[in-house]
Amino acid sequence: METHEITESQSPRTARLEARITEEQKDLLSKAAALLGRSLSDFVVTCAYETATRTLREHQAMTLSNRDREVFVAAILKTPAPGARLRKAARHYKQNAGE
Repeated sequence: METHEITESQSPRTARLEARITEEQKDLLSKAAALLGRSLSDFVVTCAYETATRTLREHQAMTLSNRDREVFVAAILKTPAPGARLRKAARHYKQNAGE
C-alpha cells in the first residue's frame, strides 16, 4: 500500500491573507509572476512562504539555548593556558618572523 505525504500545496487552502500594496509593487510582482508562468497570488504566497521558512531556519540556527550560551561564554572567558607544543610553536614563529 502506497502512502503519500501531504505537502502544503496539496492541503486545502482555507486561510486568507490580504495586503495593501502600491501600484508599482503590484506591477513588479505581476511581471515576475508572469515570467514564471504563475498567478500573482501563487507567486506572492510561494515567495512569502519560502522567505518565512528560510528566516525561521536561519534564526533557529543562530539561536543558542541557555545552556549553549553558558558553555560558549565559559569557553571564551576561561580559556586554558597554552600547552607545551603551542608555546614551542610560538617561540619558533617569533624567532623566524624577526620579532
